[in-house]
Amino acid sequence: MTEILILYYSRNGSTAAMARHIARGVAAVEGCSARLRTVPPVSAETEALAPAVPESGAPYCELADLRDCAGLALGSPTRFGNMAAPLKYFLDGTSGLWLSGALAGKPAAVFTSTSTMHGGQESTLLSMMLPLLHQGMLLVGLPYTEPALSSTQYGGTPYGASHVAGTAGAPRKMDAQEIALCEALGRRLAWAATRLAP
Repeated sequence: MTEILILYYSRNGSTAAMARHIARGVAAVEGCSARLRTVPPVSAETEALAPAVPESGAPYCELADLRDCAGLALGSPTRFGNMAAPLKYFLDGTSGLWLSGALAGKPAAVFTSTSTMHGGQESTLLSMMLPLLHQGMLLVGLPYTEPALSSTQYGGTPYGASHVAGTAGAPRKMDAQEIALCEALGRRLAWAATRLAP
């Protein structure tokens, strides 16, 4: 079974919902399965400790999850046009994988959610690509052959899947095009992983 790691940080649930739709796309490819993982929040309080296991949702990611995956989908909400600090903090601890070349040659994709329409979707996706390129991963995006990419009114970019989630006071669920693009990204990533697997 070709296993795709879907690693994300989600504070309000929108990025987690995207991860689940990407997982459906992965599962639609014969012989592929998805492993959902998250990262703990970071705190300015040096005494604060995250529980060893999250109270709900996906388990925390371990370096072995990255090392053993056949492909990676990386997701984060935007933080001023950049990935969220908890995901960046986790990625900063992967130098051992970089030294060993454990991720080199594996396919990767990125996804994000924003509060507002012009909240930095594409710059956030690009910021997540940088450490993946340093790891030697092969990036997979969304081509315009995906019909939803041309018809979406909210989320969706050629760099990866995206979603306009709205603010906490006025949350917005994913629409049909955003869901279709998440699933398409999962299928495309899984397809690439099956072609690249040794």
